[in-house]
Amino acid sequence: MANKRIDQPTGTETVGHEWDGIEELDTPMPRWWLWTFYVTIVWAIAYVIAYPALPLLSKGTEGMLGWTSRGELAKEMTAADLGRRSLFEEIAVTDIEKLPGQPELMQQAVAGGGAAFKIHCAQCHGAGGGGMPGYPNLADDEWLWGGDLKAIEYTLTHGIRQHDDPATRQSAMPGFDGVFDAGQTNALVDHVLSLSGKGKANPAGAEIYTANCVACHGPAGQGDRVQGAPNLANAIWLYGSSRDQITAQILRPKMGVMPRWADKLDAPTIRMLAVYVHSLGGGEETPVMEAVTDAPPTTGPVTE
Repeated sequence: MANKRIDQPTGTETVGHEWDGIEELDTPMPRWWLWTFYVTIVWAIAYVIAYPALPLLSKGTEGMLGWTSRGELAKEMTAADLGRRSLFEEIAVTDIEKLPGQPELMQQAVAGGGAAFKIHCAQCHGAGGGGMPGYPNLADDEWLWGGDLKAIEYTLTHGIRQHDDPATRQSAMPGFDGVFDAGQTNALVDHVLSLSGKGKANPAGAEIYTANCVACHGPAGQGDRVQGAPNLANAIWLYGSSRDQITAQILRPKMGVMPRWADKLDAPTIRMLAVYVHSLGGGEETPVMEAVTDAPPTTGPVTE
């Protein structure tokens, strides 16, 4: 303090420190900065009083206004749930075949179904519904059980080969291991490949096919949806189209299982899923077979 003096050139008091003849001026802070600083102090005190701010042992201070970000999130979630509930109720009371006649509701249903598809279906059928070996492509125009809105909804509701649902889609391909010898099996594979233009005709294989396969797959391999027998003439193969893969499917057939969603998802969500799957590009506009929802399909062979 004793070393403080007024600097003559600037008229500013020094702080009283000197280093090799160099002194520091005690220049006052700008007034605008000081007032801004004071305002921030007042604002901080007001904020601490009004809003949650100080952490305590088990929780933070609640603030006089009672506002919390969690409370705001809860309000927003409640509002969103109410909006979805209204949409779900409207979809629930609307027959799925009438949804296309209500564009706005249809758009909402497709969006909701797309979200549900990513959670429940994409793991097997792929993000775009393109499928993979053993899991059908939902974006093409080939449907084993029917690709109209009603049929898709039924399949989603009851699943495929579900032992605990008497209304499930059901079919079974008998295994011919031990029934045919190697020559008969090769002849039959030749004929099956010829149905889709992938091989040459084999008269012996055609005879075996007529005796054992035509009842379900049809004379030309066109399949039968009532029995759940796939089309063998369209070159679409769920388990592969090579000779070895077709041979394995004839001798020791694979038969996939799709879960029924009626016990996991509510009816509006299943309906939205059906609408979304139908919108992927391969959905059929009108039912190909009638009464698919009146009774489960009868048991029959399936090779795809």
